[in-house]
Amino acid sequence: MCFSATASFSAGALLLGIGTLTLKSARRPREMPFAAIPMLFAIQQLTEGVIWLTFSFEAPALNAVMTYVYSLFSHVLWPVYVPVAVWLMQPPGWRRRALLALVVAGAGVGAYLLYILLEFPVVSRPVGQHIDYVSPHFFAAVTTTVYLMSTALSPLLSTHRVVKIFGVLALASFAAAYYFYATWFISVWCFFAALLSAIVYFHFVSRRAWRSRTQYMHGGTVFDRSTGNNLSDPHS
Repeated sequence: MCFSATASFSAGALLLGIGTLTLKSARRPREMPFAAIPMLFAIQQLTEGVIWLTFSFEAPALNAVMTYVYSLFSHVLWPVYVPVAVWLMQPPGWRRRALLALVVAGAGVGAYLLYILLEFPVVSRPVGQHIDYVSPHFFAAVTTTVYLMSTALSPLLSTHRVVKIFGVLALASFAAAYYFYATWFISVWCFFAALLSAIVYFHFVSRRAWRSRTQYMHGGTVFDRSTGNNLSDPHS
């Protein structure tokens, strides 16, 4: 697979469109963080596209800035953001409590990796057809395990089918990227995960289809088709 500025910009542009549709499909405030995932991945991929260009045009200052921006997404944002987004959509129960534990774990690993980024320089360099992000990795096994639990296990705890599928694909892409592209793991897994984030849109499409089958509106009030309950009344 050939990775390049073109690949990163193309993925970013595609996800900008999908992300816009996904955000428009979200109906409730608690759904918005999950709906924003494709848009955030779009920004990350566009950032990596700029990093590719800094190699061609020899722009070390811009490269340093964009490398840190990209690393803030890959190292700090995702282990915190993903479990929070899944937790917000989860109804009360043991799964929501388990997700809260993953939110705490993700916040911990995100804070630790932020410290590493601020304390030690991170460098991006082109190696073959990939970008190698070089930074210290202390306690790598523990950090990677907690990171993976936060980003890939949290969707698997969801009661929403498409969210679970997203988690399965995230785990599969993690394994594939690590097995085939271990040297460039950060860049490759983020690229795969970015493309897979398009599935987030189908979560909202399926939810909208489900609502149309199970609910109807009369006089501005939403009712359940099977029970006739007033869904607009929070006490019904």
